[in-house]
Order: sequence, then C-alpha cells, then structure tokens
Amino acid sequence: MKKVAVLLAPGFEEAEAIITIDILRRLQIEVETLACAESRAVVSYHNIPMVADSTLAERQHTLYDAIVLPGGPQGSVNLAANPAVLQFVEHHDAAGKFICPICSAAARVLGANGLLKGRRYVCSGDLYENVRDGEYVDAPVVEDGNLISGKGLGLAFDFALTIAARLQGNEIAARDHAEHIYYSW
Repeated sequence: MKKVAVLLAPGFEEAEAIITIDILRRLQIEVETLACAESRAVVSYHNIPMVADSTLAERQHTLYDAIVLPGGPQGSVNLAANPAVLQFVEHHDAAGKFICPICSAAARVLGANGLLKGRRYVCSGDLYENVRDGEYVDAPVVEDGNLISGKGLGLAFDFALTIAARLQGNEIAARDHAEHIYYSW
C-alpha cells in the first residue's frame, strides 16, 4: 500500500489538507498527518484545531511515497521557515518520491528555498513573481517529474485525484471515484 505524509504547520489551509487526505484514503492510499510543531495539536488557517497522527520530529527518518504540503498564508510561511521540513522535502526529492505542494506552498516553501530545481510548477496568486528557481505554468495541476503542484483550494480535488492516479500507476480508479462523487475530472 502506498503511504503519504501530509505536513500540517500552524496556519495550514484546512480544506486543501482535508480534501487531499479524504480522496487519498478513499482510494486506499495510507495517509499520515504530521504536525510540524512541538505537539500533535495544530490550529489551521481558519482556527480549526486538529490533532495530527504524529509529529514530523517523530517521523523525520520515515520515507513516504509522497509528501503533501498544504498552503495557507501562515501555514506555508511556517513550513518554509522550518529546517526539518526542508530537510524532509530534500530527502524525499532525492529518493524520487512525489513532492506535492498546493496553493502558496510551491512558491513559499519550495521556490523560496531552491527546492523547485528548475521544474515546472503552479501556485496561487502572483507568488510566482518572486520565484527564480522554477518555471511557472498557469494550470490547475502541473506535473514535472516527481513534482505535482496544485494551484489552490478550488482545485484541491484535481490535485488529490492526480496524486492518487500517479501513486496507483493509472487513472482508472481515480476517474471512477471522481465519477462516484459527482466530480468532473
């Protein structure tokens, strides 16, 4: 079974995280939420408290098939400022695992820290204007090698279904599930 880590920093965009977790779990992909803070309790962008499965510190040396970085104005800033997050991303990227930022995370976490490595990506708003590390593409979801980036909350289903399809090696189950939940993908 494929295994995904979703990194939750204080101020994370809760809907981007929950939609992705929900879709992946429905498609039989194991998801572990990791708090990028001292405790497993993390408060989201809209002040919704959540308790993660574990902390990043406890799983720092675990290798997942993919890591998801939700956005959120403060959440992505907190991810980008956390050396353990950057090391975790670098380790997974070097191992060829999927790196999956959505919304502001591609620009603020990866782009601001030289982790896009020239790859094509998408992010929310005009954050791409400050990124010198990658090639911005205006699309709902952009794939480049092991990087899968999503534009933002309104496209979280596209983002999650794309991740699921790549992890499973085909799109059939993801397309069937999209139809099952009345989502045109």
